[in-house]
Amino acid sequence: MINKITIIGVGLIGGSLARSLRKVIDKIEIVGCGRSEGNLKKAVELGVIDRYSQDLKNAIKDADIIFISTPMGAMKDIFTKINGAIEEKSIITDAGSTKNEVIKDFIEQCPTHIRQFVPGHPVAGTEHSGVESSVADLFERSKVIITPLEDTSKEAITLVKKMWEICGASVIRMNSLHHDQVLAATSHLPHLLAFGLVDALSKREESDEIFQYAAGGFKDFTRIAS
Repeated sequence: MINKITIIGVGLIGGSLARSLRKVIDKIEIVGCGRSEGNLKKAVELGVIDRYSQDLKNAIKDADIIFISTPMGAMKDIFTKINGAIEEKSIITDAGSTKNEVIKDFIEQCPTHIRQFVPGHPVAGTEHSGVESSVADLFERSKVIITPLEDTSKEAITLVKKMWEICGASVIRMNSLHHDQVLAATSHLPHLLAFGLVDALSKREESDEIFQYAAGGFKDFTRIAS
């Protein structure tokens, strides 16, 4: 079903997806792409990806799935660069934590490939980052939200859904606006609150004692703030 996947942004999420797919799909080819060649070389050394290319158009050639797992601010530029090089068989999906802006940028930059686009959001992660922190079981018993467009093909939705399910995740389909409203309350706001509290306490004179005697609840705040 998936012979080749190109992962743009081989960090915690992209690397964990690669590890998970390699564990369950025989002979899958995994190609990485990103700005840091050092990070891509490390991903090859760790066996996370088979090879890499820093040329986006070259990296996505013959890909069954193009998975974009970069910071939100980089996605529009990626869409611009891959437009015109996306093959008819390729399905594009992403890991962005907000969906309306991603959809808007994709429609603007890749208007002829809307049927191939399945916006997604794996609700998983840790306080760590980088390909070294990637693990094969990150998505097991986690949720992945997909927010397909009206014009997205059923085949594209089915393939992306199946990809996440074989990684152990439960896939939920949701309207993109509703996704952004729900995740703002359940994910983004808690991160802001946790960071605000930890940052404020770290600036107090008695901060050493505060952190020294912190119990489990506060440790959860510091993990989220990280």
